[in-house]
Amino acid sequence: MATLPVYSWRLAPDGLATRRQLRAAGLRPGGQDVVAQVERPRRRRGPLTAFLYRVDRAKPVRPMTPAKTAALARANAARRTCPACRTDAGYVIPVSLGVCVPCAYPDSDQHV
Repeated sequence: MATLPVYSWRLAPDGLATRRQLRAAGLRPGGQDVVAQVERPRRRRGPLTAFLYRVDRAKPVRPMTPAKTAALARANAARRTCPACRTDAGYVIPVSLGVCVPCAYPDSDQHV
């Protein structure tokens, strides 16, 4: 296996992008192999590493289908539904609490 070229932070050549940069441009790697990596130094730990892909070989992001949109809406609704009182809290239930704020603190006057 060949070694990937490594570039310093912000010094990667044009035409290469990370997954986040591709996504921001409405693209995805599309099955292509990683062509390089970029490293960002840190003070007390090893460097942060990001893989780079060729922009010219990237494919457009697949559009959301109606089924995916419905599934995402159901998943988000489940994250907002309190398991104790079964009501839509109007916000994502904090994992640290596990229930909506009024159920977590029933004696508090913080009810909205």
